Amino acid sequence: MFPKLRTIFSRILENELLRRIITNASYLLSATGLAAAMSVVQSILAGRLLGPANFGILGAITQFTSVVNRFASFRMNELVVRYVGHYQEAGDDQRAAAVFKMAGFLEIGGSILALALIWGLAPLGAQFFAQDASLAFWFQIYGFIILANVMFETASGLLQIFDRFRVIAVATAAQSAITLTLIVIIFFAKAGLTAVVLAYMVGKIVYSLSVTIAALIEARRAWGTSWWRTPLSILKDERRSLLTFAFSTNLSSTVSLVAKDSEVLWVSAFLGPVQAGYYKTALAITNLLQLPVSPLPKATFPELTREIARRNWDNVRYVLRQGSRISAIYSVPVTLILTIFGKWLIEVTYGPEYLPTYSALVILLVGYTFVNIFYWNRVALLSLGRAVFPTIVNFTGMVLKVSAIFLLVPRYGYLAFAALLAGYYFYTVGAAVIRVFSDLRVRSHVEVVK
Repeated sequence: MFPKLRTIFSRILENELLRRIITNASYLLSATGLAAAMSVVQSILAGRLLGPANFGILGAITQFTSVVNRFASFRMNELVVRYVGHYQEAGDDQRAAAVFKMAGFLEIGGSILALALIWGLAPLGAQFFAQDASLAFWFQIYGFIILANVMFETASGLLQIFDRFRVIAVATAAQSAITLTLIVIIFFAKAGLTAVVLAYMVGKIVYSLSVTIAALIEARRAWGTSWWRTPLSILKDERRSLLTFAFSTNLSSTVSLVAKDSEVLWVSAFLGPVQAGYYKTALAITNLLQLPVSPLPKATFPELTREIARRNWDNVRYVLRQGSRISAIYSVPVTLILTIFGKWLIEVTYGPEYLPTYSALVILLVGYTFVNIFYWNRVALLSLGRAVFPTIVNFTGMVLKVSAIFLLVPRYGYLAFAALLAGYYFYTVGAAVIRVFSDLRVRSHVEVVK
């Protein structure tokens, strides 16, 4: 078996494009792996310290800010990768700098709006999701991480374009190391929820500021000290396509928030903090499955953008198929292992009071395995200029999922949330994959005819 795997990987690495993707992903993976290990430890310590109810409240506080922030953002990292990458490939530094500048302004505006929304909605968030109105102050305080996050997505996109994945990797590892250190101190000091919230805040702030500063340095190196003076008026002809892309990805992000990225909030609202704590634990364990695959979309997106701009359709198809193959080699065995040993793992790490987590974990593993195998579905569509398609598919999936919540959750509890999330992934990712290969077939045929 192992010689066969070595043969598969040696063939895959013969392709220069895929080799570059794997190299860049490996920088992120090394940091992500270290960060995930530390994240698991800090999650276990926080879970044991707080208990299922307060652990669920912690999840509500952190996810509330994340949801509101993403609602007001425009996924500027995707816009930067798509358009700055395109102009860099064409040798048009001035337009590349102008897009980066425009993206930064849009994100700053979105961040200010997000902070205002967090402060205004915190009382409702505390009452509805944490079921404790007295916690509104901590919903507001945690929201201050937005101030460090004002240009994070724009900065992250620029670092991807210039292959500065090591910088992102170091910042990721530093965030987790700082947060874990603080959580360990808090655990042995027997501090409570307040101290844990502050520890999470410090880690997030360090991460966001590090990436933003690195990107500004990179912009100066690439475009000179006066890049920020580039007039936005040179984007006049492209303004419509840029704004369409930005609002499409924002709408898609908003749909994703409702459909899949606010699960702990949904469980808290319908079933209370205890079951939210179980669900948060299940999601934390699925990180072991997503760990090596999560860096691949970031590393793949810039390369797909370049190859599609060059109309190298064979290269694009090769990267997608081999990427799925590599992901499956890891994902399928890990899912089986976590399914077999999941109960033991939960009892040993989080404690026997978290054993109800297991059933939700098994269901989630099925959905995340499918997502892993086709990890490239969204970035491939964006590279092809299909920003609207995933928004439409995600919206229909969201409507179906939310409708089913009211029908199934009263009867099946938090297990219904796990099953509906897995079903949502099968529907949306499956539709995206079909559209990607259909698009590639049509475009390559047009090239042949020409």
